[in-house]
Amino acid sequence: MVKGILGKKIGMTQVFDDEGRVIPVTVVQAGPCVIVQRKKAGTDGYEAAQLGLVEASPAKRPTRPVTGHFAKAGVPPTRFVAEVPVDADDEAKPGDAVLVELFEVDDTVKVTGTSKGRGFQGVIRRHGFGGGRATLGSMFHRAPGSIGAAAYPARVFPGVGMPGQHGNRRASVKNVRVVKVDAERNLLFLKGGVPGARDGYLRIVKVS
Repeated sequence: MVKGILGKKIGMTQVFDDEGRVIPVTVVQAGPCVIVQRKKAGTDGYEAAQLGLVEASPAKRPTRPVTGHFAKAGVPPTRFVAEVPVDADDEAKPGDAVLVELFEVDDTVKVTGTSKGRGFQGVIRRHGFGGGRATLGSMFHRAPGSIGAAAYPARVFPGVGMPGQHGNRRASVKNVRVVKVDAERNLLFLKGGVPGARDGYLRIVKVS
């Protein structure tokens, strides 16, 4: 079976379980998706399916190579395309639909998206540094401190925490529990938060 789906983050809300406890959830517009290409171990070295997320507004002015790639599957071009794993004995083929019904309540999934961009940030916000003493005249409140010796080796080693671009990167959250599945509206309710802002694209893969 196809083990994943593509979706778009709608936002966060809360639901109540059978015992009346509040559960914070992220609502995802999961699918419908269409299989664009089927990857097989014999030809590609691994088993996967390339999915396209079907949206109300189609992709604008796709290039000729993209149009030809989707034409092989007999489906119109989509804005968001990503691969998800597939069982080796699955008979899924290009053109087949993938719906949110493949998930059930209490399934565990891995959610991958693009984190919110925070712009240029210092070491305290970007890396969680503690900063210097906040006493009068210290002049060392939010600075990074020493980043390397002067005489030897007289250089800064790679990986030293420094100010720079924060966020706007690929991020994943593992072991996210499915709280509710709304097959009629193609909605998936996931416990807790997931990477990205509203309307951000997500890749959701079942892990158990």
